[in-house]
Amino acid sequence: MCADCGCSITDSNVVGGHTHGSSDEHQSAHAHLHDNPQLNDKKTIDVITKILDKNDHEAGHNRQHFDKNNVLSINLMSSPGSGKTTLLEHLADVAEFKFGVVEGDLETSRDADRLKAKGIDAHQIQTGSACHLDAFMVHKALHHMDLEKIDVCFVENVGNLVCPASYDVGSHLNIVLVSVPEGEDKIAKYPVMFRQADLILFTKTDLLPYFEYDIEKEKETARKLKPNVDILEVSTKDEESLKKVASWIKFKMEMR
Repeated sequence: MCADCGCSITDSNVVGGHTHGSSDEHQSAHAHLHDNPQLNDKKTIDVITKILDKNDHEAGHNRQHFDKNNVLSINLMSSPGSGKTTLLEHLADVAEFKFGVVEGDLETSRDADRLKAKGIDAHQIQTGSACHLDAFMVHKALHHMDLEKIDVCFVENVGNLVCPASYDVGSHLNIVLVSVPEGEDKIAKYPVMFRQADLILFTKTDLLPYFEYDIEKEKETARKLKPNVDILEVSTKDEESLKKVASWIKFKMEMR
């Protein structure tokens, strides 16, 4: 992430351990942002808008890839440690569909390696310092995956409750996780993320007896932000709760 402006356009992005330079146009825009760090400057706003427009165009291209192969794409977003990778590991045991994962982290391939050990087709994106995935990163990763062999492609975004909500990666649906140990204030503090959600998963619910966490109050907060959002409680220790998540995804596949 750019230290001055907070954008995701870095000098290079790393996908699967390989460095890919950003486009000349993005480099030029990034140079302007570094030279003009005042975000209320009209030219700077125009540049940021242009970057987002380019990202949205690439996101549409990603959706074309998914649609061509009849693949449902789901963007998984949450803060670090909420259980995204663990959820995917356990879904592999109960899901009636085959899925692959585009995995985003700043460094290491640990999460992708965990998924591969479960027989899941996973491709790692190492963002370096970017705090979220964007459509260009995901597009490069898709060329390393065989979309013809999967029904669902999860994009496991970088752990962050702010930036990922602002960048369309080409997914059809957004699932946002919030875990019991995080405390009761996350939904109210980070409303943009939860307004983007098609499904909110309350994870690690087996820990409810050990925390002062009013889950029904949190559900009310979520539905004030987005009245029609679907909500499920899940624990990886409870297979039935995992099956409900898999059933929700299967239903969305059949509705396409």
